[in-house]
Amino acid sequence: MSFGIWAPRHPGDLDLHLSAWPSFFDLNSPLEVQETIQIPKNGSTPLIVDVQVFVTNVFDVDILQYTVSSMLLLRLSWLDTRLAWNTSAHPRRVLTLPWDSLWTPELTIQEALWVDWQDQSPRAQVDQDGHVELYLALTTETNCDFELLHFPRDQSNCTLSFYALSNTVAELEFQARVVNEIVSIKREYIVQDLKTQVPPQQLVPCFQVTLHLQNTALKAIIALLVPGEALLLADICGGLLPLQATERIAYKVTLLLGYLVFHSSLVQALPSSSSCNPLLSKPCALTWPWAGPLCLACLLLPLCSAPWALEAQACPLTPTPVPALPVYYFTVLLLLLFISTMETVLLAGLLARDHLPARSSPHPALRGAQQAREHAGPNPEEATRREAGSRRSWVEAADHTFFLLYVAGVVCSQFIFVGLWMWATCKSDPAPGEAAPHGGQPRL
Repeated sequence: MSFGIWAPRHPGDLDLHLSAWPSFFDLNSPLEVQETIQIPKNGSTPLIVDVQVFVTNVFDVDILQYTVSSMLLLRLSWLDTRLAWNTSAHPRRVLTLPWDSLWTPELTIQEALWVDWQDQSPRAQVDQDGHVELYLALTTETNCDFELLHFPRDQSNCTLSFYALSNTVAELEFQARVVNEIVSIKREYIVQDLKTQVPPQQLVPCFQVTLHLQNTALKAIIALLVPGEALLLADICGGLLPLQATERIAYKVTLLLGYLVFHSSLVQALPSSSSCNPLLSKPCALTWPWAGPLCLACLLLPLCSAPWALEAQACPLTPTPVPALPVYYFTVLLLLLFISTMETVLLAGLLARDHLPARSSPHPALRGAQQAREHAGPNPEEATRREAGSRRSWVEAADHTFFLLYVAGVVCSQFIFVGLWMWATCKSDPAPGEAAPHGGQPRL
C-alpha cells in the first residue's frame, strides 16, 4: 500500500549514469548516496510536490463488502536543485534515473485493502534545472462508506487519501488535481464527478481524491423491485377468486412460499447493514413538511405497514426533525402476503364448516322430541339452510371488505415508501474513529 524510496544497495549502482551526470553526482561514499535520497530543502517553506491524478477506470463496486476497485495514474513533479547541472558542460537536457537513486515521496493509501503497483521499478525524468517528474500506475481496492438511503438510485462519495507518512507538513506539501480518463460506462456504478483536496490541519502531508459514484439502478430494479411488486400484484389479483374455490387457498399459499424463497435470496443480495436505507434495516429521519402527512397516514391506515405504526404514534407534527421511522420495505411485502393468506385460510375454513355432514345422529330420546317439534313447527332443514346462507353472506361480506382494505393498504404502503425514498433525510451515526476524542487522523 506504499510506494517509497530506498537507498541503492551499493554506490556502484550509480555508475551507469556517471558519464552523463555532473561531478556533483560522482558519489563515492555511502554518506553521499544517502544525502541524495533525503528530501530536498526548500528554505523555510515546505517542498511543493505537484500531483496530477489520472483516473482511468473504476470497476467492481461491491456494496456487500463496501469496497470499490479503481485504476489510477499518478504524475508527481517537484524541484530538487541538487540534481541540476550546467548544460554547457553536460549537453544532455533530460536524464532518466532509477526511482531508488533519488528522493521520491513515499505514498500510502489510507482506505486501501491492497495496492498493486504496475511498475515495480519506475524511472524518473530529471531536467537540467532539477525538475523531477515521476509516473506511478496502480490498481487498488479501497473501502467506501456507501450512502444507500436512496438505493437503488443511490449516490456515494468514495475517498482515496494519499499520505506521505515519512515526512511532516513542515517538510512537504501536496498540490493535487485530478483528470477523468474513464472511457467505459458499461458499469452498474458510473463516475459522475472527480475532486481533489488537501485536508487542512494534518500531521502528515496528505491529499485526497473523491469519486462521486451513481448507481444506474437497472440491475437492482430488475432483480429486486420488479419481482417483489409482481408478487404483490399477483396476490391482489388472487383476491378476486371466489372464496368457495379451493384453488384460491392453493394460489395464495404458492405465492407466499414463492416470496419466502425470493426473500431468502434477497438477504444475500443486499448489505447486511446500512447507516440509512428504507430498503434495508436502519431507520431514517423525516423533516417537515413530509413528516406530518406520512405519520397521519400510518396512524389512519395501519395496514400500510405494521412496523411503522408503533413509531408513527410518537411522531410530532413539528417543523423539527421527527423520530425515526423504521422502514422494512421487503419485510412489509412479506407481512402483507402473510396477512392476505391467513385471511383466505380462516374465512375459507369458516365457510367450509357449513358443508360438513353431521358425524353422529342424535340420541333416540332426543330424536322423538325432535320429531314432535317437526310436526309442531317449521321445517328445521329450511332454518339450517337460512342460517348457513346468512353465515355465508357474512363471510363473503367480510372477505370483500378485507379485499378493499387490503388494496387500499397496499397502495398506501407504496406511496409512503416512495415518499420516504425520495424526500427523507438521513444523518448517519458517526464512525467510531470520528466519535473518539482523538480518533480520525493518522498519528506520527
